[in-house]
Amino acid sequence: MPARPAFCDRTAIVGVGDTAFTRDSQSSVLSLAAQACDAALADAGLTGRDVDGIISYSLGGDSEHASAVATALAVPRLSWVADLDMGGQAPCLLVLQAAAAIHAGLATTVLIYRALNGRSGVRVGRNRTPGAGTQFRYPVGLTAWPQYQALWARRFLVETGQDERDLGAVAVTTREYAARNPHAVLRTPLDLDGYLASPWLTEPFRVADCTTEVDGAAAVVVTGVDRARDLSHPPVRVTGGAYVAGARPGLDIGDVFSWADLSRNFTDHLAGPLWASSGLGPSDVDVAEIYDCFTHTVLMGLEGLGLTARGESGGFVREGHTRSDGSLPTNTHGGLLCEGYLHGMNTLTEAVRQVRGTAGERQVRDAEVAVVTSGAVVDGSALVLTRDRGGR
Repeated sequence: MPARPAFCDRTAIVGVGDTAFTRDSQSSVLSLAAQACDAALADAGLTGRDVDGIISYSLGGDSEHASAVATALAVPRLSWVADLDMGGQAPCLLVLQAAAAIHAGLATTVLIYRALNGRSGVRVGRNRTPGAGTQFRYPVGLTAWPQYQALWARRFLVETGQDERDLGAVAVTTREYAARNPHAVLRTPLDLDGYLASPWLTEPFRVADCTTEVDGAAAVVVTGVDRARDLSHPPVRVTGGAYVAGARPGLDIGDVFSWADLSRNFTDHLAGPLWASSGLGPSDVDVAEIYDCFTHTVLMGLEGLGLTARGESGGFVREGHTRSDGSLPTNTHGGLLCEGYLHGMNTLTEAVRQVRGTAGERQVRDAEVAVVTSGAVVDGSALVLTRDRGGR
């Protein structure tokens, strides 16, 4: 990707929508997807007749194809459609793809959604994903996603001189945000003593370190900035963005073992292209929404993006800097940990709400620049979103 892609600041997110997040939706995934997309279009002041592009992502067939959702929305004609076989790496990447398609003239208004029954249906945390490494991993007991992430978390803590109190600080702060978010599934108060007293799930993780699987859907609408200014809300500009895949990704769920340094994730490789694409830097960020399938990915993201120095992310959280009155409010919706695991789409929608000033009780004062990440391990994407002030 060139240092400053041509579509940066020329496209914007103009609508966000979601369903309730539950542990048993009693709805089809198609219905959930249509509800979230309808809500996002209504939020923007648009209808299905205004849409000519739609894209989504899924893991192992846990969702509905984009064309099926377009049918449910009565979209009269599509000029661009895509379905990606991806997980949490996808949301920011799909916004970049939509922005590029719009800039290239392939579409004018693109819906992006994620929908799944992730609690009552296929549960990724327990999915025994097949792959080339299965024969080696399963016999030694590595069968669940938290186990793989625990290896990363432990190595990160060892290499940076941090410990379980730093993970706990993330869990406690995230829960504080969730308590102010009626949409969050997990809102029970948590303090550090309670966290430390809870049992291990897979070391160094306790239950509070792990994401909350839910049924639900979320969606965003992307269009050109000029058109966006005529719609319902102040546009949120796609000011910068990047995707990166480190060496040897994609073999199977165990491709983490091919990564050279388990104390760092994709954000270390992505930071340079991301900030170059936006013309901004870490000091410009007002609010951060960092993909948090587990607590350690917040710490790794803060360090990888240069928002804190190496080895200082835990202290940064413990000192209150990521709280609503801190220097860098982070995961203001309660994150995937507490609001619900929608593979990062709700991380993106929260960033949009914060930048345009519609996050309600959890709104960060004067939030004009947000960084949002998608992904946790060897590959991922990120965006820099800014409030539109008119003009270019």
